[in-house]
Amino acid sequence: MKLVMAIIKPFKLDDVREALAEAGVAGITVTEVKGFGRQKGHTELYRGAEYVVDFLPKLKLEIAVADEQAEMVVEAILKSANTGKIGDGKVFVYDLDRAVRIRTGELDADAL
Repeated sequence: MKLVMAIIKPFKLDDVREALAEAGVAGITVTEVKGFGRQKGHTELYRGAEYVVDFLPKLKLEIAVADEQAEMVVEAILKSANTGKIGDGKVFVYDLDRAVRIRTGELDADAL
């Protein structure tokens, strides 16, 4: 099993969710996060005062999938989250040792 984690721009969530549904993903966890990479934030003007926004709002997606689904899920995210501009985000793939459905006690792939 794999855990696919993606950091994306918030306005791309609906596109990514639709692409993941088409790829057969049954569940997804979405968390609002803040961060920066090469983008390094930006300057904004508020009530006449200029200030630096170091951390930009992003969304973190976490998707647990079977090994054979992982590459398809990554491709779906890459295509649907891409704007071609700096700050589009990143995708990370981790090995997932174990998964347990709390309600039923199902293990691993059955728990997904």
